This record gives sequence, structure tokens and C-alpha cells, in this order.
Amino acid sequence: MKNFLEIVEEIKSIVSTEFNGRKIYDKDVADILGISQMNFATMKKRNKIPFGELLDFCATKSISINWILYGQSPESLVEATNRFFMVKYFGDVNASAGGGADTDEGEAQGIEIPQEFVMMLDGERELKNIEAINVSGDSMEPTFSYNDIVFINRSKTDLQRGGVFTIRTDGGLFIKRIQKRIDGKIDIISDNQVYSTQTLDPSEIEVIGRVVSRFGSID
Repeated sequence: MKNFLEIVEEIKSIVSTEFNGRKIYDKDVADILGISQMNFATMKKRNKIPFGELLDFCATKSISINWILYGQSPESLVEATNRFFMVKYFGDVNASAGGGADTDEGEAQGIEIPQEFVMMLDGERELKNIEAINVSGDSMEPTFSYNDIVFINRSKTDLQRGGVFTIRTDGGLFIKRIQKRIDGKIDIISDNQVYSTQTLDPSEIEVIGRVVSRFGSID
């Protein structure tokens, strides 16, 4: 997969004809993607790829995101159609990795993933259980950042071994690291140490599914 700078250069190349020969700057790309210059600078520094905005950009330009992410020509994408898979993506759904709750209602669309990424989602047989949603907030930094797209396996709801899960509480939809205590209660842990651990009774939690990947693996 290309890094942030390579993707920015790819976008500049795609839109070059729209600028009448004028040099295209990073701020132009930020405007095209609908990202503030401050957030763009942070993403550039951290090499955080804005997948959601890229999906919208590719839809507008009628191109495949795999062309931008993997440097594939349109011809190779046609030839490789059978090596790509679709999973459900709820673009309007945000699981909070912070202190607030976002909407958990949305309409699914398809998101295309390459064959080599399928193994990060536990294999082809598990794709029927996979759904992708967005992350908002910073409580799971550095594991997740705002606007990351994460992949959830809805068939994996057993908290016994712990891990990162999407859960619903009275506060809304959250992505948190979960640890089951000896007394049976559940610790809701933020990877960002600025946030304190919350302890809830299992009856106060609805487990949506285990977070198995973003565009990259999860520890």
C-alpha cells in the first residue's frame, strides 16, 4: 500500500488537468478531500490515510480506490476483478473512540478490498460477518485515529479473552479495549492514557463485534 505522500501525489496527478497547468499544493488536495489544512498536516505527519475521504473522491472521479492505494492501472484492475471482494461499509456510522456518542444507524454500501487484505479479516469464509464503520474521537490513539475505517466481525462477541471490540452502552456506540475481571465485571479501556478506565456490569453492555482490522492489522 502507498504511503500518505505517495497518495497525495497520485491525487495531484489525477486532478492536474483541472488546474490549467498551475502547480498543485497540499492545501489544494486538502480542499479536494474536504479536510481542514490542520487535520491534513496531522495526517501527513502521522502517515494516516484518510480512507473515508478517499472513497468519496474515488466515487466522484469514477475510479477504484485500489488504483490509488496500490498503484494499479485501470487495465490491471479489470483483469484482477476476481481477486477483489466486497464487504458492507456503513459510511454514516461512527463508533466513538472518545467521550461522545455518534449515530449507529446507517445504510450499507459496498467497500472493495483486495485479496491480500482478506486474510487480515480472518479469511474469505468470515467476510459474511464483516462490517466496516468509521472511528471518531481520540481515546484509542495511537491504535486508532479519527476517520479510520475499522472492520468488525459481528460473529465474535465473546469477551473472555479480551481485545478491541465495538460495544453499545447507554452512552452510545464505542470502540474500546475490553478486559473481563475476576469479579465478572468488564473494564472498558482506552489506549490513550489520558482517558480513565470505566468498569461496567455485563448487563450494561451490548457487544456488537470484535474489531479485527483497519486498513492494517490490530494488536
